[in-house]
Amino acid sequence: MDQRLKKSLANVAEFYDRRKVGAVGPLGFRRSTDLMTLLACVDRLIGEEIIKPDETSFLDLGCADGRVNLFFSYLVKLSVGIELDEWTLEEYDPLRGELENTLQQKGLLSPPANIFLFHGDSTDKTLHDSITRKTGTGIESFDLFYTYLIMHEEFAEMLAERAKKGSIFMVYGLNKILPKYPGFRLLQNLSPMEGILALYQKEA
Repeated sequence: MDQRLKKSLANVAEFYDRRKVGAVGPLGFRRSTDLMTLLACVDRLIGEEIIKPDETSFLDLGCADGRVNLFFSYLVKLSVGIELDEWTLEEYDPLRGELENTLQQKGLLSPPANIFLFHGDSTDKTLHDSITRKTGTGIESFDLFYTYLIMHEEFAEMLAERAKKGSIFMVYGLNKILPKYPGFRLLQNLSPMEGILALYQKEA
């Protein structure tokens, strides 16, 4: 990554990490990904060709306010997110607007126009049909899938059936105990990155 891109990503991470939702309080069920942790993984994800800049298509299966989609949008060709809670997804536009003002003031890169966020159930086939029509990319064509630990088993089962061979399923929130998913191989040499991000590859 060049320095301007790296600095832009660091500012994106800092912006959202100040607005994290944790495990306590009225919104405790929403656990936000630490983007500074993802930033620490980026060089290795690129070096191992998990992410191929401007080639990889990325799908966040529970995107909340879209922060992970926005972060990865700088690194991938297509960044798609799905969120079940519509009111959570509605936070995306005002947060993005505030972030873009901050980045502009600092002379940094604005997020690319490759982000598509959808309200609905990530396991709903009709929703995935809508994603295909809107983006030209269906679930069977994405290269990289992402989820926080919530519903990881259900998503793994869906991807084992529908994702393409060789695609990567990234699960954030794991540590010493790394689950096994039928149809996937744990990338042991990479997992868990930063002690929290596990990577699995679709086998067939």
